[in-house]
Amino acid sequence: MTLLRLRPVEDAADREFRAVVEEHAPAVQAYLRRKVSDAGRAEDLTQEVFLRAWRHAARFDSSRADLRGWLFAIARNLVIDTYRADGARPRTAAGEDVLMGLPAPDEIDAAVGAWAMSDALRRLTPAHRDVLLCLYYRRWTLAETASHLDVAVGTVKSRSTYALRALRLVLEEMEVPT
Repeated sequence: MTLLRLRPVEDAADREFRAVVEEHAPAVQAYLRRKVSDAGRAEDLTQEVFLRAWRHAARFDSSRADLRGWLFAIARNLVIDTYRADGARPRTAAGEDVLMGLPAPDEIDAAVGAWAMSDALRRLTPAHRDVLLCLYYRRWTLAETASHLDVAVGTVKSRSTYALRALRLVLEEMEVPT
């Protein structure tokens, strides 16, 4: 008896995803390599980034976000998850090795964070977005915000409470750590 050798059939979605991986994997891997200081681990994390992207492709909306930014957000979240998991286990290394493994702030993290927050704010209602922009980005007082929005101070307080709740839900939906 002979076994049939079946090859998986590659459809258009597979080819399109393969093209995405070929285009963006080097940049994602370079970013991860700087974050984890271990080439082998960076490769593993790169594969996990694209696995998560494949699994959650339906969540990606190209009209709201850039594909590369979305991939870097996944990578950033994965690095955070990895450091949290590592923190739960006892360390055996000491000295410089421990310090080398810690993430350092860089421009990509800031850009990814700004992209995620901008995208999240766009998903809020205009009233919620306006009150958060006035209070947290312009750093206006409650009275200044109320005057600008032409509403009562109490309305600003309640809107900001509900806006922060809505923002937290949007960030959780986007899988951005809060």
